[in-house]
Amino acid sequence: MKSMKTRTTFVALAIALPLSLAACGSSTSSTTTPAAGSTPMATSSDSMTSSTPSDSMTTSESMDAASAVFGEGCAAVPKDGKGSFTGMATDPVATAASNNPLLSTLVTAVKEAGLVDTLNSAPEITVFAPTNDAFAKIPAADLKKVLADKPTLTKILTNHVVAGKLSPDQLAGDHKTLAGTTITVKGSGENFTVGKMDAKVICGNVPTANATVYIVDSVLMP
Repeated sequence: MKSMKTRTTFVALAIALPLSLAACGSSTSSTTTPAAGSTPMATSSDSMTSSTPSDSMTTSESMDAASAVFGEGCAAVPKDGKGSFTGMATDPVATAASNNPLLSTLVTAVKEAGLVDTLNSAPEITVFAPTNDAFAKIPAADLKKVLADKPTLTKILTNHVVAGKLSPDQLAGDHKTLAGTTITVKGSGENFTVGKMDAKVICGNVPTANATVYIVDSVLMP
C-alpha cells in the first residue's frame, strides 16, 4: 500500500501539471504569437537550470547512491562530469537528463512539452527515461508529428512519471502515472520490464536530486 506521503506527492504533481500547461499555453493577444521560424521568448520552462530542490543530496550521499545503479546500459553513461551518475545525483531530474548523452531526445521532448519546471520542482518522483535509441524506434515522420502536438506529447511524457522515489524492491507492480494511466512493472532483482511493450530497464536506480530514474529501451505509449 502506498504511504500517505506518496499519495500527497501525487496529488501535488497532478495539480502542478495543469497549472504549468495552462501557463505555457496562455497568451493575451493573438498578435503575441511568434512567427514561424522565429525564436520564442525564453521562459522558465525552456531552461534546464531550474533550482535544485532543498532536499538535494550531499556529495558523499550522491556517490553512495550512484554506486547502487544496475544494468548493462549503465556502461554507456559518462564516467565523470555532470552527465555521470555522481553528477546527475546533485541536479533535479530534467537538468540531470540534459547532461546525459543517452537522453538527448527525451530532453528535447520535455522542453517541447514545457515540462522542465514541473519535473524539476516535483519533490519525489520516479521517471522511466527512454533512450535516444528508444525514440529512434518510432518512425521519423511520426516522431516529428508527436513533437509538434503538445497535448499528445504531454500525455506520452507524463505516462513515464510516477509519484514517489521507487527503489528496486518497490518497482514490480502497478503504478499510477502523472498522466492518470497505470503502468505495470514486472521482474525482480536487476531484471525489469515496464508497460505494455515490455520496455527493458537497461540502467536502473539512477539517482537525481528529486527523482529516481530507470532508463528504458522503449517509449511507454499510453
